[in-house]
Amino acid sequence: MSLVCPSVAIARDILNAFDDYRDRFRDITNQARKRFEQCKWQEIQKAGAQRIQLYKECVLVARDKLKQLYGADVLASIECWTQIKQSYIGQIDLRLDDELSETWFNSVFNSLFSHDKICDSCMFVQSTRHGKRGHNTPMQIRTYRPEGNLTAVLEQISLDYQFDVPYIDRTKDVARIEKQLRRNLPDWVCKDPNLTIELYSSRLYRNKGAYLVGRIFTPDEQWPLVIAIVNTECEGIRWDAAIIDEDDVSIIFSFTRSYFMVRVAYPAEFIQFLQCILPRKDIAELYTSIGFYKQGKTEFYRSLMEYLSTTDDKFIMAPGVRGMVMSVFTLPGFSTVFKLIKDKFSPSKTVDRATVIDKYRLVKHVDRVGRMADTQEFSDLRFPKSKFDPECLEELLEVAPSTVEIQGDEVLVRHCWTERRMTPLNIYLENANDQQVLDALDDYGLAIKQLAAANIFPGDMLLKNFGVTRHGRVVFYDYDEISYLTEVNFRDIPPPRYPEDEFSAEPWYSVGPNDVFPEEFPRFLFVDVKQRKLFRELHGDLYKASYWKTLQEAIEAGKVIDVYPYRRRNIE
Repeated sequence: MSLVCPSVAIARDILNAFDDYRDRFRDITNQARKRFEQCKWQEIQKAGAQRIQLYKECVLVARDKLKQLYGADVLASIECWTQIKQSYIGQIDLRLDDELSETWFNSVFNSLFSHDKICDSCMFVQSTRHGKRGHNTPMQIRTYRPEGNLTAVLEQISLDYQFDVPYIDRTKDVARIEKQLRRNLPDWVCKDPNLTIELYSSRLYRNKGAYLVGRIFTPDEQWPLVIAIVNTECEGIRWDAAIIDEDDVSIIFSFTRSYFMVRVAYPAEFIQFLQCILPRKDIAELYTSIGFYKQGKTEFYRSLMEYLSTTDDKFIMAPGVRGMVMSVFTLPGFSTVFKLIKDKFSPSKTVDRATVIDKYRLVKHVDRVGRMADTQEFSDLRFPKSKFDPECLEELLEVAPSTVEIQGDEVLVRHCWTERRMTPLNIYLENANDQQVLDALDDYGLAIKQLAAANIFPGDMLLKNFGVTRHGRVVFYDYDEISYLTEVNFRDIPPPRYPEDEFSAEPWYSVGPNDVFPEEFPRFLFVDVKQRKLFRELHGDLYKASYWKTLQEAIEAGKVIDVYPYRRRNIE
């Protein structure tokens, strides 16, 4: 006896659950302005973590409700899900967040089935939205035309984007931003009668900052425009900086930063606008940057599958020193690495598999302050065996046989993370000139300090665990030993009791599991004596326990330390 599939009702319940998720997502997001105005910095961090966790929570609620309403037998039928998908397509056709609703459907489906059941007939492996969205969707853009009077336009923008908290000195802010624009744009631009400024109608919020995002353009050229706004410890609002360089704006939207809070009625249209001003940014990264990280994951997977189907590229082991916990492979022409946990760790590592997973998941929920690479976690990825370099596949099967398995003509990767590929810092330094070495080591120290300011201690700070991005920024990417800074016990090495102590193979003092001795950093971090000396000159305070303890005291006192995602030199 065949089961009757109530496909319309199931599709409607899945969509209703999506609406509930979207409502709760908006509720968290829409409070961003109030949190910013009231300087509730710790609440901002909590809200960011809460919004990330919300998706998984809502998917599990939806799954359990479906099981309760329709029973396991109906939901277990793959044939039934083909009908459910067709009904669902009809129900989302008029929506303006339809691409997100497809990803939601996939998430609910995957919560009910193993990933072996993935197929385009019963879920949205490929999107059905292309070409279906109308072209008359209203863009939430405000347009300004200076017509030779840039001051007046900036004055109007400052009025259109007012807060309930007053400006400290709006006239001074306008003059500052105008000065920055004139300094950084070609001379003729501000005189062009066709000069136009477009800004997205909603402000973007993250950490202690608010941002106006848009572009400046003439008929022949365009520049991205971000106006950064700060609330000076509740003294009032201040326009802090105008950023028009594409690389600098790209860093603000970097994969190394927490997600923005922004009111977005039509996600795809906003992403299209962002792509217009940041054409080199992947669509996956843009969706992720505004909090739709599951959509970012979907877009990444689709681009990966398309890349594999259209190139002869093969997976190889990633360049660099082999990890003691993780094995890393990559596609030479694709800007991503794939990281999986080895079955056996180096004897010097005391963590276990479960701890490593927890550490990597922790990164999703903390403020990455531009210094930690975002990750996406995947289960049961299938790739053609022919897409693997034989030496790469042999190594993966050797170090992680419980994770990597050959099934016929396919390679099954049961669990992995993806990260943006960077040049390992140790390799970068080997090929750098003196100025590049100086800049990289300075930024390496700043990365450690900014992570610490965000209550993150990297643990293993070896050069090989940091990478250099295409913008020259140093970023941490190996998370198996990270911890909250406030959990670490920083100590000075006690003086030797006797002269013989200094020559002993064992320490003459007790060492607890969370004890760290910053005095030991130089010999662990640098083999190159010249680099060791240079780093001491740049960031010698990192070698003092007192530096770390002062930060701990500030964090425990509730202080959220400023870490700006843009250069603040010469902002006046």
